[in-house]
Amino acid sequence: MKYRAEIDGLRALAVVPVILFHAGFGLFSGGFVGVDVFFVISGYLITTILIEDIEKNRFSIVHFYERRARRILPVLYVVVVLTLVTSYFALLPEDLVSLGKSAVSIPFFSSNFYFWSERGYFGGASELKPLVHTWSLAVEEQYYIVFPLILMMLRNYRKLLYSILTVGFFLSLGASYYVTLLHFDTAFYFPLTRAWELLVGAFCGIFLYKTSFRLTVFWADFTSIIGLLLIFYAYILFDSSTLFPYVNALIPAIGCALYIISSQNSYAVRKVFSNRAFVYVGLMSYSLYLWHQPLFVISRHLQLFENNQLVLIFTTFVLSILSFHFVEKPFRNKMMVPEKTLIKSALLGTVVIVVIGSIYTYTIGFPSRYAVEDRELLSQFASYKGYNQMRFDSAQYKQFSPSENYKVVLIGDSHAK
Repeated sequence: MKYRAEIDGLRALAVVPVILFHAGFGLFSGGFVGVDVFFVISGYLITTILIEDIEKNRFSIVHFYERRARRILPVLYVVVVLTLVTSYFALLPEDLVSLGKSAVSIPFFSSNFYFWSERGYFGGASELKPLVHTWSLAVEEQYYIVFPLILMMLRNYRKLLYSILTVGFFLSLGASYYVTLLHFDTAFYFPLTRAWELLVGAFCGIFLYKTSFRLTVFWADFTSIIGLLLIFYAYILFDSSTLFPYVNALIPAIGCALYIISSQNSYAVRKVFSNRAFVYVGLMSYSLYLWHQPLFVISRHLQLFENNQLVLIFTTFVLSILSFHFVEKPFRNKMMVPEKTLIKSALLGTVVIVVIGSIYTYTIGFPSRYAVEDRELLSQFASYKGYNQMRFDSAQYKQFSPSENYKVVLIGDSHAK
């Protein structure tokens, strides 16, 4: 596959708004859409690679999954393990149990179903879950269990292949429309309602590989800019109240598709997004995506840097640079990390994550970390899900002697009482 630097530039444009959204920058209230841009890019790149391998009779399902493992697992496992260790000192027992359960689901690429079962992505739900962002990786890998097999089995039946992919696209888009109206969280997390976005990228890959499509420089720049404007429209004007994915996800998906199809023939857009800074950020976008959420969440639990998110963003970039150069790149190199080493590392990482996650779950979050009186309070909170109205009311007009020390815990948001 011919390398396209401007696609890495687009990756940078996908990951930075996600980070700014989770950091709370109001201008990027729709920054979560960066994940959808990633879906389209992934669909395009993987489909192009698969078609080339199939056409040249060098496709191997084993090698395909090996490449995916080299790409996905090493830095993912590093981030998850460090998050589990750090969270022991930062999270309350109930949150630690939730983290443990979510971590166990990650090696099996089922975290989207776990977070679906917990309900909620926007607002406080995601702000306090260190690994909630792994849902998108799970959706991708579930898609790639099926998609390569379809391409391989129907490689000699192109009309049937294209018909199945087209029908699959419209079924998935229809499911996205109706399920969003019925149940937002299901539409947000389920692969059936997200597959069409990856298929948009797949269609771009098939179209560019099978045709000699070219635009003049003017029209290529014009079309690329239109695509970028559609993406930025979603970044700036969407927010947590926007029905999503619904049909609204078509806006950034179409924008991304226009960019992919036209940017390789452009001049101005390709020059900007092939810039070394854009490309570098794009190359380490996976590390950036993985690191930012645990950092932001743990800092919220510890109430650190609440008014200075720039410190956390800077730390995200530092950790991402380190993991990109010392984890991602070495593991992608078969000479540095042979297949056997990769398998052993993956198995070890899986065992470590499952064991730590299970311990957190079965110890009920290590409440022994706290003093006895604090444990009683924590136990009361965990066992009573509503507002403890009787105790709340009994505190009304209560007199506190200035000569004694009291611990007072106020529970609730702006609607409490």
